[in-house]
Amino acid sequence: MNRPDWFQAEEALQQIQVIGSDRNELVDIIGRVEGLHCIGTGTDAAVFTYDGLPQYAFKMYSDHALDKLQNEKEVYEQLKGLPYFPTYYGSGRNILVISYEPGDTLLECLEKGIPVPEQVMLDVDAAREAVRSRGLNPRDIHLKNVLLQEGRGKVLDVSEYIQDGNDHRWEHLVWAYHNIYPRIKGTPLSPRMLQTIKWGYNQLDQANIKLDDLSRKANRLFSRFMK
Repeated sequence: MNRPDWFQAEEALQQIQVIGSDRNELVDIIGRVEGLHCIGTGTDAAVFTYDGLPQYAFKMYSDHALDKLQNEKEVYEQLKGLPYFPTYYGSGRNILVISYEPGDTLLECLEKGIPVPEQVMLDVDAAREAVRSRGLNPRDIHLKNVLLQEGRGKVLDVSEYIQDGNDHRWEHLVWAYHNIYPRIKGTPLSPRMLQTIKWGYNQLDQANIKLDDLSRKANRLFSRFMK
């Protein structure tokens, strides 16, 4: 049986290490290989592209998170055929191979001042309904996990879809899009401001969050930073 062409990148990928921690911090990458480019990091894995195979993205997990690789593999297999997600091609011991998806994340749109059309929010809502129809639970959808792609939305990182419960992150983003975003749409936001917003959001009691209070705090913050 012929091996898929993405195996050409496996030798290069195995020359580097992705090191995780138990403190929920971003992974560290040890080593460097010609033609291999890191395009994103998370707390469990890093994502790479490889010259000569631009159609693929290689998500390389740290050894402490291999169970999450297996989870994500199973989810992608269940989501096969849905247009809202990258295409899944295969996996290795610590590597998940999916289609490379160009575009800016919603976080990058805020940083660059790129307007986010409402169609993106509608696409993610449709994606969530499609996920539920496959017996999965759409969660952990946030600014870094949604791409703006030619005016449409594409959802990344599906590893938590087998977990129970609603983390409410997407519902809060939709609320912020309609109630806060119109004031800042098209205005680049500094990393300092975005970190302050993230820190403040993480301090909230997610189960009892009062969105009106959040709105007042956010408006005061924007007034201070945007003078």
